[in-house]
Amino acid sequence: MGDVLTGFHTVWEFDTDSVLIRFERGIRTPKLLQALGERRIPYEALAAVELAPGKRGTVVLRAVPRPGADPLMDVADGQLKESTDPYRLVLPEQRDALAEYYADEIRAALGPDAADPAQRPLVAAPAPPPSFKAYDGKASFDGRSVAFRWFWTGASSAKWKAGDQRFAVEELSGVEWRSPEIAGGYLRLVPRGGEDRPPGQADQDPAAVVFGMGYGLLHESLPFGAAVLEAVRAAAPSAPAARVPAARPDPGGIADRIRHLGALHDAGLLTDDEFSAKKAQLLAEL
Repeated sequence: MGDVLTGFHTVWEFDTDSVLIRFERGIRTPKLLQALGERRIPYEALAAVELAPGKRGTVVLRAVPRPGADPLMDVADGQLKESTDPYRLVLPEQRDALAEYYADEIRAALGPDAADPAQRPLVAAPAPPPSFKAYDGKASFDGRSVAFRWFWTGASSAKWKAGDQRFAVEELSGVEWRSPEIAGGYLRLVPRGGEDRPPGQADQDPAAVVFGMGYGLLHESLPFGAAVLEAVRAAAPSAPAARVPAARPDPGGIADRIRHLGALHDAGLLTDDEFSAKKAQLLAEL
């Protein structure tokens, strides 16, 4: 596509096989988005794209990642507020026709397995902080192992008795994260072979650190958990996925997109050159 769509605090740059999402730095931009900086999202990592009216005269374009495609969103598990959702682009409502055009473009670029969970990560986890402070300890990650060092001011007697902990990523099967913006927030490591065990209280579990006011901050603990999950999945043995041949474009769908382009051109949202170039791109797909 090669186009740019600029919203509030966020810019989407479209490429032929992916969209680069960049987040502005500023006092009004949520700290999580500032920490992410930018993320490249392949279209094959998406399950769908949604377009809906927003608040105060805005329209919202949101890409929906496939389960398993993005470690960040898998760890977040639906707990992010709208303002910190990195797959959400907010635009003035005057640009709803343009937003609809790009929504159609993304839908046309979705992979053949969009309705299914991804068999491997397709989006890189964000660069995590090397460590962060929880209420009861300090969590560190060096790419190979996670270490918990307990604080005498916050750790339970059960954790002191167990001592400081270190977990190699090969020993783990997953990561559980409860947002620090929710009561009882924590980050828990799931040991391999212990997936079916009922979890105990996080403040008594040596494989977990608990959050609190000013501890386990969202922009620190979530990228940290995503990086750990990415390393855990990379260390897990997996069978190679069978290649699925790409489906040929539907001529009827391309004709609909060309008619949509014409409507945008008639409305003055596309110049003559832009209309001709995009029409040529669509015809070349046949």
